[in-house]
Amino acid sequence: MSPAQLLTVGVIPELEGDVDIRVDTWGVSHIKAGSAADAFRAQGWVQARDRLFQMDLWLRRGLGRLAEAFGEQFSERDRASRLFLYRGDRNEERQALGDATIEALEAFADGVNAFIDAAHVDPVLLPPEFSRYRYLPLYWNGSDISRIRTHGLFDNVIQEVERVITLRDFGPGVEDLRKVREPLRPVSIPAGLDVDLFSVEILSTYLLATSPVVVDGEPGKRSSVEGSNNWAISGTRTASGRPIVANDPHRALPLPSLRYLIHLTCPEFDVIGAQEPVLPGVSLGHNEHIAFGLTIFPSDQEDLYVYELNPDDPSLYLYKGRWEPFTRIVETVKVRDSEDVEIELGYSIHGPVIHVDLSNNVAYALRAAWLEPGAAPYIGSLKYLNARSTTEFIDAVRTWAMPSVNHVVADIHGHIAWAPRGLFPKRPNWDGTVPVPGDGHYEWDGYWSADDLPTKLDPEAGWIATANERNLPDEWNEPEITSEWFAPYRYQRIAEVLSAERESTVESSARLQTDIHSIPAREVVGALRRHQPTVSPAGEPILQRLLEWDFEMSADSIPAAEFELWYREHLRPALLQWALQTQVDSARLGRAVEHLLPSRQEELTGDPRIDIDLLRSLDDYPDDAVTVLTDSLNGYARRASKEPDRELGELQVADFKHPIRRTTEWDIAPLPKSGSPDTVNVTARDANYRQTVGASVRLVMDVGEWDGSLAANAPGQSGDPRSPHYADLAELWAAGTYFPLVFSEDAVAGNTDELQRLISSRTDARIGGPIDDIE
Repeated sequence: MSPAQLLTVGVIPELEGDVDIRVDTWGVSHIKAGSAADAFRAQGWVQARDRLFQMDLWLRRGLGRLAEAFGEQFSERDRASRLFLYRGDRNEERQALGDATIEALEAFADGVNAFIDAAHVDPVLLPPEFSRYRYLPLYWNGSDISRIRTHGLFDNVIQEVERVITLRDFGPGVEDLRKVREPLRPVSIPAGLDVDLFSVEILSTYLLATSPVVVDGEPGKRSSVEGSNNWAISGTRTASGRPIVANDPHRALPLPSLRYLIHLTCPEFDVIGAQEPVLPGVSLGHNEHIAFGLTIFPSDQEDLYVYELNPDDPSLYLYKGRWEPFTRIVETVKVRDSEDVEIELGYSIHGPVIHVDLSNNVAYALRAAWLEPGAAPYIGSLKYLNARSTTEFIDAVRTWAMPSVNHVVADIHGHIAWAPRGLFPKRPNWDGTVPVPGDGHYEWDGYWSADDLPTKLDPEAGWIATANERNLPDEWNEPEITSEWFAPYRYQRIAEVLSAERESTVESSARLQTDIHSIPAREVVGALRRHQPTVSPAGEPILQRLLEWDFEMSADSIPAAEFELWYREHLRPALLQWALQTQVDSARLGRAVEHLLPSRQEELTGDPRIDIDLLRSLDDYPDDAVTVLTDSLNGYARRASKEPDRELGELQVADFKHPIRRTTEWDIAPLPKSGSPDTVNVTARDANYRQTVGASVRLVMDVGEWDGSLAANAPGQSGDPRSPHYADLAELWAAGTYFPLVFSEDAVAGNTDELQRLISSRTDARIGGPIDDIE
């Protein structure tokens, strides 16, 4: 690689000193600044350089200003987004965030705005999406970043509504088949709750505000399976004697990536890793002393309240025996090429009013922990950038709010730790599994503190891992975090591998992150071995391949493709049909099956725990087991006989689609993809087997020997289709390949492709010229 010679210059007027940037071979920017504020200013500039269209779309979505750029079809969405902006006390917000966080947000916004200013002077800096739609990006304000909350990971209110509908229409037995609850306790309908008042339409405003934006196509859909893996391994179990930390957050796979890799060096900290492109700092990565990662720690942070309206004045609702007025806010939505739209937003004592049903004289409002002061997602990561040990890190996340996460951390002294943190409401007289009347009988009693939550330091096993499973101690009674945990199979596979390894390496953790062994497949095929179904001649070779298969969900595997098609589209419906015969009458059987199966427009996921439990139940009914397995295999065989044999990668692909669907020129060609929704290497997908969720970034960190760390991002660091870093990492990511996450000055310098300097004055004689004193 030839040495980088040219230093291009940008201007941020608020800079206290020059800032140097090295862009490495993989598109990662390494920022060196004289202060933390300047590092965050430069981060704003760099992330705007690479992701401005994505960032502006996020800002417009969050503030409710999409219609201003894209037209009247977004005016209702803008109303929904504005409903969920933080509108609480500003002083409480400032106190919760703290001065250092507020300064970081403002500095970051300064950097973004400086890049936008530069783009006004030189429009070639604007990504092509702006010229395609003929509009300009919004300017940023630090307070807006913390006011926007709808990009967090939460969906408990969806489960509340779906649960009460299922209980009403089909009963508790069918609800147990719809959603696993841990611990499994009976669901009770609160006194005074009319279950006939519920329909999925109640959630339309909530879903509109929290779903991804598609500019000119069908509205985006929320994913239901976003999770993550992380682990920390003590040096007592590694070949090097140093700890290892690995993290791969599983998120939706938009174009560009939801994560951005960045390196920030200043006197206050030296930190590298991944952050959401719209935020300052790093939420998963490492500094000179510690490595840290996070996964979602499922928790119930939402409740739906139902209010009786005053029959003579629906602007009043009944609360604690009194008619109270809704708070009303009237705003104007600017609409491109059309008249402005006046909107009205309503709030109860509990939160935003998401639906009003005048025909039944009721209203529905959401109480959400994520609307509390200081609860903007991931902003809490700014507090641990300079932590020097596991204990300092744990202290820094005491006030972590959103999303609720499993923090894992390791330090250069050899310690490892786990600390789940978030805002967990106290519910004195109900469990949060269903909606409740808003009459004042069901109120939160504050939040559990960090002292109430489990923490684990240097466990005897020598490793810690989390994968969104129920990982509370066996003796745990309270606080009751949630009953809605992810299936345990990813964690079980991670535990299998880490328990067997005595000399783990960075490379072995990378292999584990991309592991495609399916424990559910192992369990399901075990049922075939136990019951030995007799299948048709067309089904016999399929059965034999499944029985001889190694349960690896490899892109080049035919039995992996056969398993997925048979299991998810034939066996699962057959199992539900069998189980429902004892739960509903024959007149409702078909409707109950449809209720439990995802539609063709939804993700082909489901919960293997339910299927595996049903297969184990069938062991007590061997004749029924043979019938279910035989009929489902034969049904699949009839379908397969009309199609050529396909490898999994021919069926299942990673398909990065640009949010502007009018054109395909910015899409990335589909990539064959290994894995499944249940493997460590997560590949969740839609009904057409297009991947919807996977590792948004992968990090494996060699604690203390930082240049030995590895990373992967997809499809590239840049969101600008003209950039060489727009899609250069996609094939590496799909193949499970990594690049070095260089950290030391020598390693960064040895892998630099481009040099840049940011300065504070537009009149500086250095602008546009070469600079020789780059450090």
